[in-house]
Amino acid sequence: MSGNEGFSDDELARIEREHKEGLTSESIVSLLGKRGVRFTEATLRKYVQLGLLPVSRRVGMKGKHRGSQGMYPVTIIRRIQRLRGLMVHFTIEEIQQQFLFVRGDIEELERALERVFSQLAGAVKPSKGGDASIKFVTKELADARGLAAEMVGKLTNVESRLTMQARLQREAV
Repeated sequence: MSGNEGFSDDELARIEREHKEGLTSESIVSLLGKRGVRFTEATLRKYVQLGLLPVSRRVGMKGKHRGSQGMYPVTIIRRIQRLRGLMVHFTIEEIQQQFLFVRGDIEELERALERVFSQLAGAVKPSKGGDASIKFVTKELADARGLAAEMVGKLTNVESRLTMQARLQREAV
């Protein structure tokens, strides 16, 4: 992307903090539009169908008979920005084959791990006597969370290195 298009890493992190529950297709198009990025809901659907972007999940709306709406993972703006950057140099087919092959799976793994850790943390009930077993479980949970973050980081690094390797091979041709 050139000029004022796109978001900085700090802005992406802020969006992801502010929209932890996810983003609707309308909010995705709106956020990108405010930055001068031409992106439509039809384009979003096309990229999801091609496997370049993650699918939405249905979330019920509050209120009687309000139905549900699709919510995309909060990282979708970051993914769209990365995808648009790749499209400057590569075809959609090349991107499908060489670049984004596990990014969505890694992000889903992160979300699943966070759900597990949240449920486990919610099940830990402190007792009046400061039970040693509760302290042990809390420490084990913190250790597991650290290991999970390390694993996700390593997987992300492997995916990035493979992406870079594919890019270098392509440029060498």
